[in-house]
Amino acid sequence: MAKYIFITGGVISSLGKGIASASIAKILESRSLKVTLMKLDPYINVDPGTMNPYQHGEVYVTEDGAETDLDLGHYERFTKASMTKFNNATTGQVYNTVISRERRGDYLGKTIQVIPHITGEIKDRIKKVAQVSQADIVLIEIGGTVGDIESLPFLEAARQFKLDAAEKNVLYIHLTLVPYIKVADEIKTKPTQHSVQTLREIGIQPDILICRTEKTLSDEVKEKISLFCNVRKEAVIESPDVASIYQIPLVFKGQILDEIILSHFGLISKPSDLKDWERNVVERLFAPKKTVQVAVVGKYIGLQDAYKSIYEALTHAAISNQVKVEVKKIDSEEIEKYGPEKLLKDLDAVLVPGGFGGRGIEGKIQAIGFARKNKIPFLGLCLGMQCAVVDFARHLCGLKDANSTEFKPKTKYPVISLLSEQKNVKDLGGTMRLGAYPCKIKPNTLAARVYQTHQISERHRHRYEFNNDFRKRLESKGMIFSGIYQKKNLVEIVELKGHPYFIAAQFHPEFKSKPDAAHPLFDHFIRAAAEKK
Repeated sequence: MAKYIFITGGVISSLGKGIASASIAKILESRSLKVTLMKLDPYINVDPGTMNPYQHGEVYVTEDGAETDLDLGHYERFTKASMTKFNNATTGQVYNTVISRERRGDYLGKTIQVIPHITGEIKDRIKKVAQVSQADIVLIEIGGTVGDIESLPFLEAARQFKLDAAEKNVLYIHLTLVPYIKVADEIKTKPTQHSVQTLREIGIQPDILICRTEKTLSDEVKEKISLFCNVRKEAVIESPDVASIYQIPLVFKGQILDEIILSHFGLISKPSDLKDWERNVVERLFAPKKTVQVAVVGKYIGLQDAYKSIYEALTHAAISNQVKVEVKKIDSEEIEKYGPEKLLKDLDAVLVPGGFGGRGIEGKIQAIGFARKNKIPFLGLCLGMQCAVVDFARHLCGLKDANSTEFKPKTKYPVISLLSEQKNVKDLGGTMRLGAYPCKIKPNTLAARVYQTHQISERHRHRYEFNNDFRKRLESKGMIFSGIYQKKNLVEIVELKGHPYFIAAQFHPEFKSKPDAAHPLFDHFIRAAAEKK
């Protein structure tokens, strides 16, 4: 029978439950155990697909096309686990399922209540993940903080789970803040005490506490937390601020967190082996041979989480090439105001990510034109690829009005247009081209050199596509269409002749990058930037 670890958070949000969950999974996986992870999100949206990036951050897309929470990206980057639509559940999904059953009459006239129907559906979804993954250990991260009214059904389901799965098959980990008050020069445990007290009032006694702190916790502080929170002292785990999130598995392993977990479950496994992670990820990350500056020209630059997977993929490429990547975040609207010359002239590479809507589009197009003309390594992703096509059509093909019908429906030259299957779509949620699709790589191209294969599979999230009516015209001026989805003859990758590194993809390669296996497009992008340097 699978073992279940529930991970909750207290005091404040953004403490890093996702990173903690992924790091715990990593050290358990390093002991030859099969793990999977699940995120329970308390918002009523069915999924984050229709949410503004400033509201939610990045929407992470799985192989099977689910639009999910960005924490699933951490899960896949840290472990071998493959996330699916089953690995993320929201309040909206749970209630939608239960209400649909009620409307069909499945409950035979019963009164539908939070307990047992909503909590039962939550538990069924957790068991489904265990069944589908066949994992030894399932880690379930509950979003929000203890005490939030939105999280209560998930916490109640977690409490009930010990009754369903037997006590020794369930473990509770609570992530909490132990703040340092600078003016008093003291570490305060009271927020943690209150957080645990609230959790216990719900009926959950944590087995392990992970304490986020900027100061080392003394034995005295750990003993105090242990006493007031009814948790063994050795199970009070310190999670200090670190330079890189990829150090966290080593931090947890150093406090034998894996041993404590396995002891609770009565499991015996191989010793933890994180030597490759330490040598090939952490050590390389902190031993760069040079520094490169990369501009990320986006529309949601104000929120770090909006481009989370892109920033991580750049870090992975930095590790692979043993360079330090300094990311310069540039709002594309600033380029519209001040011009690309002022903001991009001293940088080593330019990356233009995806997005939706017309705001800041001309700034993205100008940034791409600047990189094209000045031979600066360029990588375009999704909307970045579409903007690269618009720039090329306008300035090298003489199609001055070229645009996407997303931004200018009546454009004379719609080089980017709506996918045919999208024309009758009315509901916005979950209706884009989503998930993994195959792509055929054209031989003797930059894409072929990068991928070292002629058949790839990448994840998508978009409604608009290159308009094939303009393919011959753009090809005649030097644009290479080096990646094609053959089933529908859709352009997936474009590149330019005579440029050190100019490539753009309709898909999102950042979703398949890992710290110990950088995605080829990012790897070669940073390599080109380093060579330019």
